[in-house]
Amino acid sequence: MRLQNKVAIVTGGGSGFGAGIVKKFAQEGARVIIADIDFSRAKKVAKTSESFAVETDVSDSKSFKNLVDTVLNRYQKVDIIVNNAGITHLPKKMEDIQEAEFDKIFAVNAKSVYLSAKYLVPIMKTGKGGNILNVASTAGISPRPNLSWYNATKGWMISATKAMAVELAPENVRVNALAPVAGETPLLKSFLGDDTPERRKLFLSTIPIGRFSTPEDMGNAACFLCSDEASMITGTILEVDGGRCI
Repeated sequence: MRLQNKVAIVTGGGSGFGAGIVKKFAQEGARVIIADIDFSRAKKVAKTSESFAVETDVSDSKSFKNLVDTVLNRYQKVDIIVNNAGITHLPKKMEDIQEAEFDKIFAVNAKSVYLSAKYLVPIMKTGKGGNILNVASTAGISPRPNLSWYNATKGWMISATKAMAVELAPENVRVNALAPVAGETPLLKSFLGDDTPERRKLFLSTIPIGRFSTPEDMGNAACFLCSDEASMITGTILEVDGGRCI
């Protein structure tokens, strides 16, 4: 098994891409902790993947610290953190996004990465190293219109991934990111605005392979980057996008 006995936290693991990553990690032998603000949903995934759930608001420092403390009390280490939790806004002109919504998007999508580093990097440095995997988006590479502030958070995450990677490489901590295209997840409707056959067809027309990404796609990609097979890979943004960003 590729992740045998690794302790892995997956934020936003109660649905969508996160659930796909949780299931793949568990299949590959990892001890998985699902950190999700929707505790009931996280517990459902935990039951089917031999993992356990911790109710967590990834944008809140106390909540994130409680997550880390809970994991350390149970396993005494953390090998992998997947910063997958994320939100978006409905397609709107950039000037029409309210300030509170802007702040929330940056808190969940960007501040959470900072909090993961604040509480987990010291642990990884004193151990045998570790893996940080950030779930960015093709939106940070090739932005779509009317999702400007969501796009910006993912661009920030891509830049942060590279900065973290170059700083942490001497500590044997690898940092990479996944950049998925829109997928069959709860966020899809928000990206589409109106989830109609016409809107889906329009989105699919921009993906050369001709389909949306899936939680299974993300689980497979995440497993590779967090395994020893990728021990020479850090600072990489892996596009799981069916050719969207070519």
